[in-house]
Formats: sequence, C-alpha cells, structure tokens
Amino acid sequence: MSDEPIKKRQKNNEGAAVSPLPKGWEKRISASRGREYYINRNTGQSQWERPTAESAGTSSSSDPISVHCYHLLVKHKDSRRPSSWRTEKITRTKDEATEILKKYREEIEESSKKFETFMKLAEEFSDCSSAKRKGDLGFFKRNQMEKPFENASYALKIGELSDIVETDSGVHIIYRVA
Repeated sequence: MSDEPIKKRQKNNEGAAVSPLPKGWEKRISASRGREYYINRNTGQSQWERPTAESAGTSSSSDPISVHCYHLLVKHKDSRRPSSWRTEKITRTKDEATEILKKYREEIEESSKKFETFMKLAEEFSDCSSAKRKGDLGFFKRNQMEKPFENASYALKIGELSDIVETDSGVHIIYRVA
C-alpha cells in the first residue's frame, strides 16, 4: 500500500469520475444560457463540450512562452485604421489587399532566399510601421497581439511562413524566426 495521498477526482452529474481539465482550460457558466462552457485562457477558444487532453491538442508545456516574428501587413479600406506610413488614405478592398498579399507570398515561396525576400518586401510594401525594421515585431507573448495573429504565430514552426491571416488591422503574412 502506498503512503501517497489519494487525489480526489471530480465527478460528473452521473457520479462517474472525470479527468481534470487540460492545462490552461477553465469551466465557466454562460450568462445568457445558464449552462457550463469551457474556455482556454491561453488562446481564448471557448466550447460547450468538456475538453480532453487529446482534444486540447499540444500541451501548453510545449507552447513557447514567447515567439519572434516578422510580418507584412496590407491594409484595406475596412481596416481599423485605413492609413499607413506609405498611404494617407487606403481605398483598396479587402479582396484587393488579399490578392496583393498572395502575390508577395508566391514571390517569397519561389525564392531561394525566402527570409531575405520576405524582409525586402516587408520593408518596401508593408503598411505597418515595422516596415522600417523589415517587418520585425520582436518577441511577443500570448495576449499581446490580436487573437488570429497570435494563434497563427504560435502555430508556425521556426523558419515557417504563414498563410494569409486576417485581423482588424488588415491582412498579413507572418514569418516566425524564434
């Protein structure tokens, strides 16, 4: 017999044992529906079903504390601030901005020096003030960027280029370096 303390397990409504929530998840009650839901504090993802370790994906222990990314932003007329250091008033549509970014992405993918090409394009064409740093955003942690941007950045492997990511700021491609 072991001297280790026995951990109490949570039980569901039928009295069956329930495993603990995966790291980063918590249970809440919906104000509008009066029922339980689950939210991941790291990603902001919420769902009605209780998450399991398998459905939660990779454990947050493998999730880095911070990532270092570069990005290239193309704003459109419906962006949060439709102006930039390059253009006082941006009038292009979101579809036009996406097409422009697709061409930049293709150029990067076809290059033998992807990162150098990315930095050159970001410096010349990005609508973000980070263009003066060739798109370098430095290191950032969770909850410092818009959720779609953050989620895409953390999903990338080092040296990987994202697909097009939409945020309130516009459309981006992201290159993770650390």
